Amino acid sequence: MYFAALLARTEDGWEASDTELDDVETLSDLTDLAREASVDEDTVLVYIEQEDAWFGVVRVDGEEDPRIYVSDASAAARSSYGEILLTDEMLGREPGAEDEIAALEELVDLDGTEDGEPQRTAPAADADDDAPDPDAVPAGPIGELGVLADLGMSEKELLTLQTDALAEIAEAVGAAEVMESVR
Repeated sequence: MYFAALLARTEDGWEASDTELDDVETLSDLTDLAREASVDEDTVLVYIEQEDAWFGVVRVDGEEDPRIYVSDASAAARSSYGEILLTDEMLGREPGAEDEIAALEELVDLDGTEDGEPQRTAPAADADDDAPDPDAVPAGPIGELGVLADLGMSEKELLTLQTDALAEIAEAVGAAEVMESVR
């Protein structure tokens, strides 16, 4: 079960709304959604959570690049909405590398067999091969820990959030009352 909400700062305080992510397929789509909710290019926070598994906060300030924090990257990686937040840059990967590899695999038969031949199996990995998987997603928090620092939530507080993180974030940024209206 997912929940997503937008908190948009205005000159009168915060405005909150729950939001559907059905049409959101990329971080760019999510950023555009946040910018549409922005008044005079003020700060917008997008909060996404998968119940009891992970949550993410995306901060959009005008035309600046979005700033992202995810509470558990490995749990988010198993989620379609979480995958949107986990950028190559956050994961330390070469941008677009996964897409390039997938495209090459589609163009070329990389298993080394001829059409009609049975597929050969790869030799078993050596037991002492402890090289980390470059595509592995780290467990635990990832992203910009200071994403909410100037709004009233320190890095330490963000790292300690567990259940009902949205209520604590809304309280820290001064939007608890408006958030209750959409929760």
